[in-house]
Amino acid sequence: MKAARIRSFGGPEVLKLEEIEVPRPTADQVLVRVAAAGINPVDYKIREGHFPKITERNLPLTLGRDVCGTVEGGSDAAEIIALLDWTLGGYAQYVAVPRSLCVPKPKTPSAEEAAAIPLAAMTAWQGLFQYGELRKGQRVLIHAGSGGVGHFAVQFAANIGAEVFSTASADNLEFVKELGAASVIDYRKQRFEDEISTIDVVLDLLGGETRQRSWKVLRAGGILVSTLGQPDEAEAQKHGVRAKGYMTSPNAAQLAEIGALIDEKKVRPVVAKTFKLEEAATAQRYVEKDHPRGKVVLSI
Repeated sequence: MKAARIRSFGGPEVLKLEEIEVPRPTADQVLVRVAAAGINPVDYKIREGHFPKITERNLPLTLGRDVCGTVEGGSDAAEIIALLDWTLGGYAQYVAVPRSLCVPKPKTPSAEEAAAIPLAAMTAWQGLFQYGELRKGQRVLIHAGSGGVGHFAVQFAANIGAEVFSTASADNLEFVKELGAASVIDYRKQRFEDEISTIDVVLDLLGGETRQRSWKVLRAGGILVSTLGQPDEAEAQKHGVRAKGYMTSPNAAQLAEIGALIDEKKVRPVVAKTFKLEEAATAQRYVEKDHPRGKVVLSI
């Protein structure tokens, strides 16, 4: 089979298409013929050697954590989506997936749209609800609301009845409003901390200066939840708020719940662009440099 793999860390040029053996599933796995695979920022961080869970000991490595595909053979044959762990790779024609991670593909989206769901949607879900404990009627600030994680987070928060604020570029203001945000701030022209206050939950998808400026918009006792490492506890205490860094974990029950929302048309995955498997390096470069609206997907 064909797979897009790295044998060393570096730029997009280290990601190469190779012929490798089709994996042999163990007793608790199924063989999935991949129809599409999502591209995520963590993929190029792994490729560059900037992700601590993956070291040279793990190389060569097939990249990719999102898949939509068909279980091969037997009574298990079905279309599924899955969030893979770090040892598996979705940029391939086949992947062996633990049965416990397989979730029936939502009926309404295409394979490419379904492949856009697992990592980004679950990152948004876990950040808002598992760690941020966001509830109906609360006020949430979602940074980068037009991106892969952000566009799901805006929809999830709006769906439960939270008041959603978001930051985005001028080109994406209307898009994020259409997703359910009550107010979208053009981060190039406005300082969000001058526009909003008394926020219950900040979902930090950017880190750096944006995180630093976010402390002051939280109400007393509010929480800043970040995908980019544990925020400074001393800074949180200084502002009388809480802080939590997290890393997304596979959770089939959560993914199934997200799939149901998509079939109920309460949430929609947005695919900015699709690439072929042999264009994986180009696709990663596009995600890294162009910051597309929604997700980028490999059609396999």
